[in-house]
Amino acid sequence: MIRGFLAAVFLFLMTAAAAAVFQWRDSQGNYHFSDRPLAADAAVLQLERRPRYHQVAYIYDGDTVRLADGRKVRLLNINTPEIETERKRGEPGGEAAKRQLETLLEGRRVRLEYDVERHDKYGRTLAYLFRHDGLHVNLQLVALGWAIANIHPPNLKYADAILEAQQQAEQARRGIWGMDAYAPKPIEILRRKRLHGWQRLVGVPKAVKPGRKYVRLSFAADLYVTIPRANLRWFPPLESYLGHRVEVRGWPSRRGRQHSILVRHPSALIVLDR
Repeated sequence: MIRGFLAAVFLFLMTAAAAAVFQWRDSQGNYHFSDRPLAADAAVLQLERRPRYHQVAYIYDGDTVRLADGRKVRLLNINTPEIETERKRGEPGGEAAKRQLETLLEGRRVRLEYDVERHDKYGRTLAYLFRHDGLHVNLQLVALGWAIANIHPPNLKYADAILEAQQQAEQARRGIWGMDAYAPKPIEILRRKRLHGWQRLVGVPKAVKPGRKYVRLSFAADLYVTIPRANLRWFPPLESYLGHRVEVRGWPSRRGRQHSILVRHPSALIVLDR
């Protein structure tokens, strides 16, 4: 009987297109299995599938890899400094972040865990990477200080853990947190200097200016943060930032004399005087 049970379970695991396997017992005590509940007392079997692990074929930088099956995977909810390429300017810590990822993945296969969104606008797969020993690679890069939290709602599965790891790395000045290039700067510096890459900018917001798709948290007429309206549900009332010293974390952009930073999650707006 046990042998028959195991054979049936194995068959369903190998051929299962069905989302569930039902089990019931007849009046003679025999077990039956089906992909449909053919008896009133049929119970759903909880079958655990073995996780699928993948070989990493190539590491582009600290947060992007290519798997042996050809997929380009962007590590979700983190960001590492850019490395120098023919098309991109390098950033401080970029090579160190890449080396750290190479060390974490050396000779190891990984499984992918997904969140709400499976792909980004470039067609890359978005995922959290886990080694066979259970190490969460995205989280470890943040804990070591070579990646920063870059939370993209609605992908919030590990947001709290990533933000806690970042706080600890920042306090310990690990990785980029100990580099002068990533020290906070007055937001007014954007008026006289074009800054490259991820920045920490400090100022006092003066007004909230609603728009059709975005809301502006304005530090001055030419200096502001833009927040997508769709993301406002994750933020406290924007008025609560007014009059306080706020550190903005993100990538400045410039249009004419206007300077803005796109912020998708409140973790990128840190009130310093509370």
